[in-house]
Amino acid sequence: MTVALALLLGSITMGWLAPRLLRRLSDPVVALVAWLTSIAAVMTTSAVAMVLLLLPEHGLAALDTLHHCWESVRHGTTPTIEVISGLTGGALLIALLIRFAIVGARSARQRAHAREEHRSVLRLAGRREPGAHPTVWLDHDRPLAFSLPGKPGLVVATEGLRRHLTPQEVDAVLDHERAHLNGRHHLLVAAADAIAAALPILPLFKRAARSIRELVEMSADLAAARTHGADTVRAALLRVSCHGAPDSALAMSRDALDVRLDRLQWRRRMPNRTRRLMSSGIASITAMALPVVTASAAMFALMLLTCSPS
Repeated sequence: MTVALALLLGSITMGWLAPRLLRRLSDPVVALVAWLTSIAAVMTTSAVAMVLLLLPEHGLAALDTLHHCWESVRHGTTPTIEVISGLTGGALLIALLIRFAIVGARSARQRAHAREEHRSVLRLAGRREPGAHPTVWLDHDRPLAFSLPGKPGLVVATEGLRRHLTPQEVDAVLDHERAHLNGRHHLLVAAADAIAAALPILPLFKRAARSIRELVEMSADLAAARTHGADTVRAALLRVSCHGAPDSALAMSRDALDVRLDRLQWRRRMPNRTRRLMSSGIASITAMALPVVTASAAMFALMLLTCSPS
């Protein structure tokens, strides 16, 4: 039971403190990896802690826990705290899993339905340009572009892009949207939205949706800037509109516009890919280790309190 409590304490501590630490990461790709790994680490550590609570006597099965509880009630005695904590932990784990499954499935159905509706309209109203990620052009004067996931993923753009932006800026906008599709950013945003809606218990979960949505936009900015330059991407970002893009899509100028413009203004060197890969690996290892390290410290403190003379 001490191990389970220590793991829970480690998960809760990281769930509260991680967002403050993650905001300090300057590279959006590294920050995105760190956010996702931190969420996975906290969820995994919490699940292990609850399973250990369900097995309080070093391997006692769940049915045996229920049997012990029933026998205690039958004989008019109070179940031990280990049995009660085990049943509570198991019930909480099952409830959280069910809630996450329901919220995730409902969100996935809504997104799929909206996506199919948009695709049906685009098949009638748009001019399709072939490619690995086909581009659908709409005859509209407002400069607008967004991406829709699927098989294949689509980039949707208006003729207003070509009327109001330079050819280099148009290419930068299209590459930005293709970066979303190549990086499966829509899937990451959908998962973060489901986690924030289903498990708004800790700041790490509650802030995941907004933070990950902003980070995928910054990552797509960098992908476009690597080819076309930061100045071109910044100019395109200032001119393109997000009004008219569906909620199920990722539109270039919808999220964290001021922060992204500021980053593009001061960024003149693109991140080195080798250094980024190493930084992402270090961030992942650190995020996975932090709950365990915190749990170890908590367990050591609990042992000292237990063993200290009264």
